Amino acid sequence: MIESLQSPHVARVKALLSSKKDRASSQTFVAEGIQGVREALLVNDEVETLYLSKNGAERMEKAGIDLFGVNVIEVSDKVAAAMSDAITSQGIVAICRMMIQGVETLETLAASHVIYLNEIQDPGNAGTILRTADAMGISAVVTSPGSVDFYSPKVVRSTAGSLWHIPVYSSVELSDLRKALPTHNVYLLDGAGDKSLFDVDFKNPAIWIFGNEARGLKDGVEDLKGATRISIAMPGKAESLNLAAAAAIVMHEISRGR
Repeated sequence: MIESLQSPHVARVKALLSSKKDRASSQTFVAEGIQGVREALLVNDEVETLYLSKNGAERMEKAGIDLFGVNVIEVSDKVAAAMSDAITSQGIVAICRMMIQGVETLETLAASHVIYLNEIQDPGNAGTILRTADAMGISAVVTSPGSVDFYSPKVVRSTAGSLWHIPVYSSVELSDLRKALPTHNVYLLDGAGDKSLFDVDFKNPAIWIFGNEARGLKDGVEDLKGATRISIAMPGKAESLNLAAAAAIVMHEISRGR
């Protein structure tokens, strides 16, 4: 059992929690809690190391999760807390291998609706959008350079396990995505858009672009040429929608209409 807070295991987990650079260089990240770790364990060779406190081990056993062949290391409660990014640790922390999606495989999405997130910054929005995409059967989520890291602890936690269900392509230029999917329609969510979401033909595959929470997308960007600006009708009194809420409405309509 690991009991020392000075253990190199603690140092490594803390580095992966706090540093995008460390995550990228090692191509590993941290998942914690029974929900995320359970989904990670369902992917072959996804979990490198699983740290469990006594309470964490009891939770896993009670949930009927098979740990055969998993590299499990027992830790004390205080070490589990030190390894946790959550307010209250469940005593279940895993170092997972990233599921890297190469740009060259974007062409496999030729018949699919794809979500493109341009410079979004909020981890909660990112995780919620991915979770909704998973629920609505979206084929992939693609992020631009400058977007939040989908392997950061807050995003991983807010996906509630969906990170292991749907491909994520990170730091892809919109021009490269459009080049890989040249026959896709391109739609940009814009509150002032002149075409209603409810007038879109969802049977045709499309790239759906969502801009930064505060800035949206700049006009005149070369990569946006030919994109159709789409709006969501709001008969109520609210001036705008949260990005994740707007994305959820769009993805529901995609799922319903295709």
